[in-house]
Amino acid sequence: MTSEGKFAALALAGLLLAAGVHPPAPRNSGSGAGPAAAPEIGAALLGGCRALAADGLWLETYRAWARRDLAATPALIRLTTRVDDRPLYFWLNGARMLAYDLTQWRLEAAGTSGSVPAAVRRRIASEQAGVALDYLREARRRHPRSAELWIEMANIHLNLRADPAAAAECYRVAASLPGAPHFAARLHAELLRRLGRSGEAYACLCALHPTLPPGDAAAMPGVVLARIRALEAALGVPAEKRYRARGPQD
Repeated sequence: MTSEGKFAALALAGLLLAAGVHPPAPRNSGSGAGPAAAPEIGAALLGGCRALAADGLWLETYRAWARRDLAATPALIRLTTRVDDRPLYFWLNGARMLAYDLTQWRLEAAGTSGSVPAAVRRRIASEQAGVALDYLREARRRHPRSAELWIEMANIHLNLRADPAAAAECYRVAASLPGAPHFAARLHAELLRRLGRSGEAYACLCALHPTLPPGDAAAMPGVVLARIRALEAALGVPAEKRYRARGPQD
């Protein structure tokens, strides 16, 4: 069998597993396992092919992406996660291609950036944002505790749809999930401030600051505290009600 044939067979095996299709039970296996055991045996056999098949499909996705194939790229993105929905890498990078790269390719197909009317650019960006967001919602059904997926949705709402309210809500949910990076809560508060919801932003930052490791530069406790003080000044918070930071951080 050629390498192409082997790859096709692996992809087919993965697809059958993803679809819940299992090989029929052997009539006389001699192993003592009855027909009820066949689905589990089939799943184990096919399961070993999923990762390899998905890796091969992702390579094909990359090749389609490199040649800016508007039809093949999204089809292969979906096929990859249909075969193996476990790696977040496929979901996140697939969503970015659907959101940003396909937007750019469609704009280029419509003409040079200067010749495409602003309304058309907004429509194409919004359409691709919708495609990517739907894809990420599907990912969330497989990975319901993933902060990364919510952050990616927030970025798309912000960058392609210019919807800070939707982005703020996604960052809020992301910040509530296990293992969320500290910046998710910080960005949630910043977007609330930009939306004119300074009181909510202040409450969020006051709740966030005591959870930040003092020596962790990435957590930016000093930046968060500075924003708290700026909001206190803007909101006219009395001195006796100001947030009291732990340690000599002011």
